[in-house]
Amino acid sequence: MEADANKKIFYKNQAENIIHKLEARHMEGFYCPDIESAKKKVVELISLGMDGVASTGRTVAYGGSMTIDNTDLKQMITDSGQTLIVRENYAKTKEEQSRLKSLQINADTFLMSTNAITLNGELVNIDGNGNRVSYLIYGPDQVIVLAGMNKVVPNVEDGIRRVRNIATPANTVRLHCDTPCAVTGQCADCLKNTICCQFVVTRASKTPGRIKVVLVGEELGY
Repeated sequence: MEADANKKIFYKNQAENIIHKLEARHMEGFYCPDIESAKKKVVELISLGMDGVASTGRTVAYGGSMTIDNTDLKQMITDSGQTLIVRENYAKTKEEQSRLKSLQINADTFLMSTNAITLNGELVNIDGNGNRVSYLIYGPDQVIVLAGMNKVVPNVEDGIRRVRNIATPANTVRLHCDTPCAVTGQCADCLKNTICCQFVVTRASKTPGRIKVVLVGEELGY
């Protein structure tokens, strides 16, 4: 959703503060005013990799993300000469799923969004199977997080509330899950069929610069 001029200034000011906090947590932050410039920044970061040398043929994996899926970013990555690991091509058999895990964990870049990011630069994510958050934590050489400014929250507690009452209900509808929040739009702290299995807060990157956060001055994803 396109923001008005006043909100754009607010987003920029807020993002600059978050980027400063990310730096203290050994993560790199970038602000782009719109999704078009953000996609170009992501493609550039993928090309540079962790060695800072522009190159093609780098492997790129991705997690489930409406922020990403609602753009042509995957096509742009392929068009730029990088190797996109299309996870939907490996979901048919147990052997293919095992192969996919091997490719993803060894990827040059893992691309994802985040369920929430705090004003202090902490990433808040809730996952079902845990594959998305596992590659955020460990494996791929670098992780690029693409997130709209609608994901910004004051603190971790508000981040968890945001995920459970905004992101998760929308995702359960999308995934046709049989959960209370898919019907009511409100978290019921359920256990049966829940997709809220893993709660992960990333407060710092052990490897400086491995996690790069691209904040976008628009409302994107859930």
